Amino acid sequence: MKNQKQALLDYWIKNKIVTSKYIIDAFKKVKRENFVLKKFKSDAYEDVPLPILKEQTISQPTTVMMMLEFLELKPGMKVLEIGTGSGYNAALMAEIVGPKGKVITTETIEELVEFAKKNLKKSKITNVQVIHTDGSKGWPTAAPYDRIICTAAAPKIPEVYIKQLQEKGIIVIPVGPLYGQVMIRGKKIKGKLETERLGDFMFVPLTGKFGQ
Repeated sequence: MKNQKQALLDYWIKNKIVTSKYIIDAFKKVKRENFVLKKFKSDAYEDVPLPILKEQTISQPTTVMMMLEFLELKPGMKVLEIGTGSGYNAALMAEIVGPKGKVITTETIEELVEFAKKNLKKSKITNVQVIHTDGSKGWPTAAPYDRIICTAAAPKIPEVYIKQLQEKGIIVIPVGPLYGQVMIRGKKIKGKLETERLGDFMFVPLTGKFGQ
């Protein structure tokens, strides 16, 4: 397993998929095997998505790393994640933002909320708050955020996310129908989002009021 983890890291660095030292250090520290089902522990560092609970998946490691690279996270930031899943992405971000930063992550499926909380506790991650709510509405209670990341595909970027994003903040979100989604990175400039397209991806649909 250790060799597989190192092989993935070597591949990302060689191909410049990951250039941030923060992300590299977080990947080394956080154990992906703590965030998968027991029967898939030996596959934790295969570069594929794996089933978790309620027909959901933990994303392919390369996809996770690409999204984190797009997000440009730094220590001390406050981050909103839409779609907790297993809690793995939240754990990586928590390591990057560090003790002075905070990750708030929302999940619509109650079983996954409990699964993620258990996984984060096992990993001794303390600066993540997992909230059971309709994440398509964001989480205005703790806004504004330095960064917002959505791990489910929205038909368009919900306006509420833009409102909850700090000026000069960045959002990364897959946008499009169930098939044929594009990863969008937006930066909030003078209250409006300036966007760029970062390639084709495949995610589960965003559910809820502003979802698919």
